[in-house]
Amino acid sequence: MDILNSYKPSVSKHNLLFIAGLAWTTAGGILAGRGLSYLLQHGQHLGWQLFGGFLFGLIFYVLLFAKISRKHIRRIHGLNIPYPCAFSFFNLRGYLMMSIMISGGILLRRFDVINKEWLYNFYVTMAVPLLISASRFFYFWVTNKEIA
Repeated sequence: MDILNSYKPSVSKHNLLFIAGLAWTTAGGILAGRGLSYLLQHGQHLGWQLFGGFLFGLIFYVLLFAKISRKHIRRIHGLNIPYPCAFSFFNLRGYLMMSIMISGGILLRRFDVINKEWLYNFYVTMAVPLLISASRFFYFWVTNKEIA
């Protein structure tokens, strides 16, 4: 078992918050980039689409993502080992959810299940709560505060 631990990419709990912020920023950035790229070229009502995406993204954040990010920040602070694995910013359920969402996005794009304009507008919408959540991880990394 010591051999496995010697190869485990360990980081402090504090820096795990930074890694989580990077992961959420990457996911949000990919969605924002894909969504904006498509909508800038093909969007029919770009101003309204961006406004709606931002507004509904804020709603998603308040209703769902604020709770999810708070839970992950608390879980990281509550880890009972000082140097957890660098990939433990998510629990198993978080990785499963992320896999389902990524696979769903790929399948929807690949098989043209829904209108591309709606899909890419949804990408922009989902990027907003991901990026706001990422900023929370960075905030708690910079301030080194416990979450209430």
